[in-house]
Amino acid sequence: MKKIGCIPLRKGSKSIKSKNKRKMVGRPLFTWVLKEAIFSNLDEVYIFTDDTEIIDFVENQYKWTNKVKAILRNDENANDTASTESALIEFAEKINDDFEILCLLQATSPFTTYLDINKSLDIVENGNYNSSLTVVNTHRFIWDKDGKPLNYDVFNRPRRQDFDGLLIENGAVYVTTKEAFKATRNRVSGSIGLVKMPEASLYEIDTETDWQIVEELLINRLKKQKEHSKITHLVLDVDGVFTDGTITYTKDGEHTKNFDMRDGMGLEIIREQGIEVWVMTSEQSELVAQRMKKLKIENLFLGVKDKYALLQHLVSEKQVPLSNMAYIGDDVNDLANICSVGWSMAPYNATDIVKQYADIILSNPSGNGAIREACDFVLNYNKRF
Repeated sequence: MKKIGCIPLRKGSKSIKSKNKRKMVGRPLFTWVLKEAIFSNLDEVYIFTDDTEIIDFVENQYKWTNKVKAILRNDENANDTASTESALIEFAEKINDDFEILCLLQATSPFTTYLDINKSLDIVENGNYNSSLTVVNTHRFIWDKDGKPLNYDVFNRPRRQDFDGLLIENGAVYVTTKEAFKATRNRVSGSIGLVKMPEASLYEIDTETDWQIVEELLINRLKKQKEHSKITHLVLDVDGVFTDGTITYTKDGEHTKNFDMRDGMGLEIIREQGIEVWVMTSEQSELVAQRMKKLKIENLFLGVKDKYALLQHLVSEKQVPLSNMAYIGDDVNDLANICSVGWSMAPYNATDIVKQYADIILSNPSGNGAIREACDFVLNYNKRF
């Protein structure tokens, strides 16, 4: 039974400019649900958008999986008045209805996890329902505009523990069979199953305040999942970690980067102790490739814009828990990994946002002994194991 996911995105956004591409915890907003969809039971995941920049990003950044595809969306189905249903109809036509189960995922719901997606798929795939959607159980008391309570008696106000509350659609995940969708042209129809998600998933990102609240909640969720174990892998950024963050250019392009020889010695020492070193950078740099070759670092990943998704892929592929990883980063595109791994470190001259959430702020700046200091920490920390 072929299960496909569709994440519709519009280029325009009235509430927050370029909302889908804006960095949430250092990653484009839409990538939070995309990463979860990749690791779910969906067979294929489509980004359906009128933004060619997003299409280029997807095609370049997710070559490590064959599940992700991007399709251009017609302008008439991406304007302010177009409905999500009209976009889904166009999407289904463009893929020739090549699915048995269709899953609609909303990019503005970054709290969605692969477990939420799988639960929504399961209750439809098992044949119990024609469709499903995600909800939140709220214990708020609801009133109408005329001042009448809708879900409780004001003279018999229930305690929270005695109050069932209400189930509210949170707009995160919708699933339907092909037969139901073709019959009604609607995201849900027929018998509809409900999947509960945490109350935080009810937040909608329509204002700057919403954005700040959701970002902080995401960071807290990542940090609560952190565990500390013996460090078996050290993952490093390049610019601002190996180097001081400056680059010399000539008319022919990138010319020089400065590397600290003491850092190289530190990495050699921890490799001798069986600790594997991975390097991932957002830049495509031949200078970096040559330096890593000199350092005998084989696991080098160049041009990585979504470091969090790639790290999750490597964790899954190589069966290495995040608790066994240490990570050194200096800027916002490292932030999700900084908040996730067992031990995270930031050079002394890292950006404030990274230093705010890193477990350890190194006393040395980048390109001037920070990595060597981190290597010493790893060796001393591992002695307890």
